[in-house]
Amino acid sequence: MTLIWLSIAWVFASVGVAMLPMRKQYFPGVALLLAAPVLIIMTGVQFGWVYALLALAAFISMFRNPLRYIVSRLRGQKPEIPE
Repeated sequence: MTLIWLSIAWVFASVGVAMLPMRKQYFPGVALLLAAPVLIIMTGVQFGWVYALLALAAFISMFRNPLRYIVSRLRGQKPEIPE
């Protein structure tokens, strides 16, 4: 039951961060980005791999732009950062 409440809190926190101006989204966004895989793995362990895949799809959908940025930086490119 705790995992469900943590996941709900994570969703509300990510919605709150999304409403911040772009320059103030970085620090809380990175914290959410790092917390998500832990929650997804815990979901997979507790509820099964199907729910973990659904959680992973939701995570990738919500964080597609930061993930694109990280992948392009790992490739050695220098992508634009919005103001």
